[in-house]
Amino acid sequence: MALRGWVAAARAAAGFRCRCLGRGYAVGRAQSPPTFGFLLDIDGVLVRGHRVIPAALEAFRRLVDTRGQLRVPVVFVTNAGNILQHSKARELSALLGCKVEPDQVILSHSPMKLFSQFHGKRMLVSGQGPLVENAQVLGFHNVVTVDELRTAFPMLDMVDLERRPKTMPLPRSDFPAIEGVLLLGEPVRWETSLQLIMDVLLSNGNPGTGLATAPYPHLPVLASNMDLLWMAEAKMPRFGHGTFLLCLETIYRKVTGRELRYEGLMGKPSVLTYRYAEDLIQQQAERRGWAAPIRKLYAVGDNPMSDVYGANLFHEYLQQAQRDGREESGTGGSRQRRPLATQSCASILVCTGVYSPRDPDPTEPAQGPDEPLFHGHRDFSFSPGLMEASHVVNDVNEAVQLVFREEGWAL
Repeated sequence: MALRGWVAAARAAAGFRCRCLGRGYAVGRAQSPPTFGFLLDIDGVLVRGHRVIPAALEAFRRLVDTRGQLRVPVVFVTNAGNILQHSKARELSALLGCKVEPDQVILSHSPMKLFSQFHGKRMLVSGQGPLVENAQVLGFHNVVTVDELRTAFPMLDMVDLERRPKTMPLPRSDFPAIEGVLLLGEPVRWETSLQLIMDVLLSNGNPGTGLATAPYPHLPVLASNMDLLWMAEAKMPRFGHGTFLLCLETIYRKVTGRELRYEGLMGKPSVLTYRYAEDLIQQQAERRGWAAPIRKLYAVGDNPMSDVYGANLFHEYLQQAQRDGREESGTGGSRQRRPLATQSCASILVCTGVYSPRDPDPTEPAQGPDEPLFHGHRDFSFSPGLMEASHVVNDVNEAVQLVFREEGWAL
């Protein structure tokens, strides 16, 4: 089956009811340098699991010129984090048939590079995949994994009967204190990670000793990826790292009576992530020799709570910065960044991932006027207006067509 027929069949099978756009196009080159760029989500927009969404291939036929170069700046912004940046770039290049550079990819934890005040501390790191390598790329060179901590103190992990030690090990007195916690993504054994992270926080970094009173404020915690749910090959959404964070926060509050606090909380919808992405967009435009700064960003995503909420929150941030005449705001971290050139950010919601046009409106009450359905993180207050996308389309191909029309570019 031809690609266009395959895409049409897939849409028909899925029963999409989103607003459709024209499909005819002819690839052309812009008459002037671009003043806009794309922030593209990956899971649910470009791929489902390890399979590319057919519309993504059509979208990149429009985005790439006859020389194989992008016609506009593009940064891929994902809340995934269990892969190395260059590996994700290589994976996207193979799937999309377009060269993707590592500095075009923002993983959920990428903005942790800005938090240099914690880079020298001994940090417990939680997640899966190349944890140590990712931490080192971010600037953390003194990390301890949950598995290493469990090996040092085997009596801490008691849920799985098969993994409990058969004999009582000698207590460790030579294990350096842990000074903070890095949460890079959902781990595999949640019960082990939840238990040992709690042990570190309650013991002030000395889980082999314990304290009579839990310290507060606790050790610094940096976390990325607040997605409660995400979309893979399964028909229904899967638990994301946001679900793990919810478990940790609830346990900490139940045990201590206090709220778990974050020194940094990044990944979409955090403004810090979008500010980081905006900086990369401007750098990309400069490298290509596009003299005019990028004034408008189009953020394409499938999750109303992370992609739409985050893009709209960043748009409000940009508007407020212009009103106040500010060049920078307190978004965390210590690295100096260039002044803001972007003036606006539009959110585009696609129907190939978490969001379905058959879903109930996420801004409407779930059970009554006092019980709104809110899948966002605890630290982001519910604002119905921020979950309303600027545009809703079937897929990323239609999103690109819409943007090109609005910007007066050839389809």
